[in-house]
Amino acid sequence: MGIISRKIFPACGNMCVCCPALRSRSRQPVKRYKKLLSEIFPKSPDGPPNERKIGKLCEYAAKNPFRIPKIAKYLEDRCYKELRHEHFKFVSIVTEVYNKLICICKEQMAYFAVNLLNVVIELLDNSKQEAVQIIGCQTLTRFIYSQVDGTYTYNIENLVHKVSILARGTEEDHQKRCLRASSLQCLSAMVWFMTEFSHIFVDFDEIVNATLDNYEPDKHKKDDDERAEAHHNWVDEVVRCEGRGGAVGSEISSSTAIIRPRPEKKDPSLLTREDVETPEIWAQICIQRMVELAKESTTMRRILDPMFVYFDTGRHWVPRHGLATMVLSDMSYFLESSGSQQFILSAVIRHLDHKNISHDPEIKSHVIQTASALARQIRSVVVFSDIGFVSDLCRHLRKSLQATVDSVEEQELNLNIALQNSIEDCLLETAKGIADARPLFDMMAITLEKLPSVRVVARATIGSLVILAHMISLASVSSHSQQVFPEALLVQLLKVMLHLDVEVRVGGHQIFSVLLIPSSNHPRHDSSNHTRRWHSNTACAFASITALLGKLRKEKDGTEVEKHSDVLDDIKERNSSEEEWKQGWARKNSPTFHKLSSIIDMSAGSTNLAEVEPSIMKFSEDQITQLLSAFWMQANLPDNLPSNIEAVAHSFCLTLISSRLTNPGDNLVVRFFQLPLSLRNMSLDPYNGTLPPAYQRSLLILSTAMLMFAAKIYQIPDLNDLLKPILECDVDPYIGISDDLQVYVKPQADVREYGSPADNQAAASLLAELRNKIFEFDKIVQEILVHSLSGITEMEAEDLAKQLSENFTPDDALMFGSQSRVDIDHNQMAAHSKDSLSFDGDFSSNSFEEEVTSESSVLDFGNRFIPKVSTTPSSMSHIISIGQLLESALEVAGQVAGTSVSNSPVPFNTMASHCEALGLDTRKKLCSWLTQENHYAKAADSELTFDKMSGQDGLVQGALMPTDPWLALRLPPASPFDNFLRAARN
Repeated sequence: MGIISRKIFPACGNMCVCCPALRSRSRQPVKRYKKLLSEIFPKSPDGPPNERKIGKLCEYAAKNPFRIPKIAKYLEDRCYKELRHEHFKFVSIVTEVYNKLICICKEQMAYFAVNLLNVVIELLDNSKQEAVQIIGCQTLTRFIYSQVDGTYTYNIENLVHKVSILARGTEEDHQKRCLRASSLQCLSAMVWFMTEFSHIFVDFDEIVNATLDNYEPDKHKKDDDERAEAHHNWVDEVVRCEGRGGAVGSEISSSTAIIRPRPEKKDPSLLTREDVETPEIWAQICIQRMVELAKESTTMRRILDPMFVYFDTGRHWVPRHGLATMVLSDMSYFLESSGSQQFILSAVIRHLDHKNISHDPEIKSHVIQTASALARQIRSVVVFSDIGFVSDLCRHLRKSLQATVDSVEEQELNLNIALQNSIEDCLLETAKGIADARPLFDMMAITLEKLPSVRVVARATIGSLVILAHMISLASVSSHSQQVFPEALLVQLLKVMLHLDVEVRVGGHQIFSVLLIPSSNHPRHDSSNHTRRWHSNTACAFASITALLGKLRKEKDGTEVEKHSDVLDDIKERNSSEEEWKQGWARKNSPTFHKLSSIIDMSAGSTNLAEVEPSIMKFSEDQITQLLSAFWMQANLPDNLPSNIEAVAHSFCLTLISSRLTNPGDNLVVRFFQLPLSLRNMSLDPYNGTLPPAYQRSLLILSTAMLMFAAKIYQIPDLNDLLKPILECDVDPYIGISDDLQVYVKPQADVREYGSPADNQAAASLLAELRNKIFEFDKIVQEILVHSLSGITEMEAEDLAKQLSENFTPDDALMFGSQSRVDIDHNQMAAHSKDSLSFDGDFSSNSFEEEVTSESSVLDFGNRFIPKVSTTPSSMSHIISIGQLLESALEVAGQVAGTSVSNSPVPFNTMASHCEALGLDTRKKLCSWLTQENHYAKAADSELTFDKMSGQDGLVQGALMPTDPWLALRLPPASPFDNFLRAARN
C-alpha cells in the first residue's frame, strides 16, 4: 500500500473502528535512531560511510539522551558482528560514530563509555589484523583526551598492559611501525591523563619500558658517534701503552665529552602525517609528558627507577650506545627547574648502590660516565646548588681504592682502574659547576672525624678525600679567593697528621697542601711525574691518586688533548723521564708534591703575597700556632718514614707562605724559627733514647731545610750561606734538599732498608762526626737570627735570643683541649669496630692484622707526653695518689685565690705583659713536663735499649721506660680566664 497506507492505515491493511492501531500513538514516527543507524552503513562493504547520517545520529542522541544506551549497545553488537565477518570497513564506521559521540555528547558520556571501552578491548585483542588494533588505539586515545575527571581511571589503567605489548614490537615493516606509533600515541595520552588527574598507574613501568624500546638515537647522535670514532681509536692505543688494562680501561668513550644538543620539543598537534606514523617521535612525546608528570621529587623517582632498571637489564649505560645518556640528557633539557635537573644527576649517582649493579664495576663505570655527561650539560647552564651526591662518589671511590689493594686478577684490577677514572672525571665535571665549596669542606671534616681505624679502609678513605681535595681546589680558585682555611676541617686534618698509619699521615698533608694552594696553578709539565703505579701485590691505596693532578690542571687551564701527536709527545716525555730514573739521575723534586719555586721566588721580597698568588688560603694566628704544634708533635713520632719527613717539610713551607698573607705577630715569626732550631737540637742530642739514629739523621735534614726556607722567605741570606755546606755532603741516603729548599725523597733509595740495624749504625757514626761541626755554628746562627729578626719584628734582641734558645713547646689547646691529639690516637687504637667506619662498613676481615704495625709508635709518642705507668704489683707505688693529686690542685687554686684584688685601674699594656708572663711560665712548665722523659733517658743512658719491631712497613722503633714517671705528672695549666684573673689581681 506504500508509504501513505502505513501512515493512515494500520499494519493489517484494514480499518476497524475499534482497532487499537488507530490510536494517536500509533501514528508517531517509528524509532528514528534505528532508521539512522541502518542508514550510516553503506550497502556494499567497500562503500563510503554516510557522514551526513552519522552527524544526524549524534545530534539525535544529544537531544534524546535516553536513547544513547540503546544506540551504544546496537553499535557494540554491530562491531562484534562485523569483526566475525571480517568487515573491517564497517568496524571503522562504528568507531567513527563513537568518536562523534565523544565530541558531541561529552556530557552524556556515562551512557556509552562502557560500551565504547568494550569495543576498544575487542579491537586491541584482535591480533590478526594490525589495522584493527590501530583503530582501537586511536579510539582509546580520543576517549582518554575527552576525560574531564577521573571517573574511568581504573578502566583506562586496565588497558595499559595491552597497549604496552603492542608498542614493544620489533618488526620494521610499515604496518607494524604504524601500530607501534599508534600504541605510543595512546601511551602518551595515558601519561597526559596521569598528569592531569594526579594518579600514576600501577603498570607505569610498562609504559616506561615501551617508551624506551622505541627511543632510538637521532641523526645528531649518529653524527657525533662518527666524529668520535677516530678519536676513540687513538685513545685506546694510549691507554694500552700506559698499561692500564687494554680494552677495559678504554671503555671510557670520548663521545661523552660532547654535550648533546638540545632536542626540539614536539607538539602533537603540529605533526605531519609522516611524523604521526613514526614511533620515535611519539616516544619522545612520552618522555616530554613524563617530565611534565614529574612535579616533585617523589614522582621523579617513580619515573627514573624503572628507567634505571631498564638500562641495567639491557646494558644501555654504555656511553658508546648512548641510550641512557640520550634519554636522561633530553629529560634534563625538558625540565625547566634547575633543581630537577640536578635531582636526575643525584639519582644516577645513587643508583650505583642498586643491587643490579652494586657488584659490577664495569657497569658502575658506565653509569658514572653517564653522570659525567649530565654534569657537563647541567653546569653549562646553571650552577650546582645541591652537591650531596659528591659524598656518594667519594664513598664509591673509596671502595674502588680498597678493592684495588685486594685485587688478585689482572681483569679485576683493570675494572677498578676504569671505575676510578670515571669517578675522577665526574668529580672534575662537578668541580667546574660548583659556586660554593664550603659544604664540601664540611663533608670532608665529617668524614675525617669518622675516619676508620682499620688501616686499609683508612688509607682508601684518605685517598678518596685527596682526589676530592683536588676538586675543591678547582672550585675555590674561581669563587673563594683569599678565604680563611675552614676551622673544622683544619682540626680534623691535624688529627689525621697524627694518625696511627704513616701513609694516612702523608695523605693528611696532601689534602692540606692541595686545599691551601690549588694544584691548578702549578705548571702543566709536572703532570708527567704523576703516573699511575698500580700493582696487585702492594698494600698502598694511594697509588692511583696522583694521576689526577695533571688531568685537573689540563682541564682547568682549558688545555685538552685533541691530537694524536700531542699524546705521543706526552708518552715520549714520560718515557724519557723513566729512562732518567733508570740511569740513576737524582731528581731534585718529589713526585708527590709540587715545586714551589715560582711562588718562593716571587714571595721572597714581596710585601703583599696576595698579588703573587691570589688563590692561597689564609690562616688565623691561632690556626698557625696549632699547625706548628702539630708539626712538632708529628716530628716526635719515631716511626716516621722519609715520606712523612717530606710531607711535614712541605706543609711547613706552605704554612709559612700563607702566613705572609696575614702579617703574623712577632711571636709567630719567632716560632717559625724556633721550631726548626728545636728539631735541630733534638736530632743532635746524643742522649735522645726515644728516636732511632736513622730518624735523627732525617730530622737534621728536615730542620735544616725548614730553617733555610724560613730564612729565604724573610730574606736572611747570611743564614743560608752558612748552612749550605751541610747540603754539599750526602748526609742522608734517603732524603735530600732540592734547589728550591724542599725536602724530597731520593728516588734511587730503597726505603725498605730505612731504620735497619746497619742504617742506624751508619747514622749514629755520621751524627757523631757532624755533631761537633754543627755545634760550632750554633752561636753564629743565633747571632744572625737575632740580628735579622730584630729588624723584622719589634722585639728586643735579648728577648729574641732568649726565645730562640728555648725549646719549642706545643700549643696548650693541642695537648689539653677538649679533644687532645694524644687522646684521639689512643681512641683510634681502641675503636676496632665496624661502627667507626665512615661512608659504609664494607672492608676485609683480614684488615685488622695490619693494625699492629704502627700502634707501638703512637704509644711511644704518647709516652713522650704522658709517661707510662706500670700495672704490675711491684710498681704500684709509682702511681700518683689521690692526696698528691689534690695537693697539686690546691697549689694551682691557691695561686689564683691567694692574690689580692686591686681597686685601682690597670693599664692595658701592664695587663698584657702580666698575661704574657703567666703564659710564658705555663709553657715553661709544660716544656719541662714534656721533656721529662728525656732527662730520665740521660740519667739512665747506660741502661738504654732499643726494641726493634718489624711490621708491614719495616719500621724501627725505640721504647724507654722512665724510672718514676709519676714525678713528671702535673695538672694542665690554668685556663686563660684564670691567667687573666691572676694578672688583674696583681
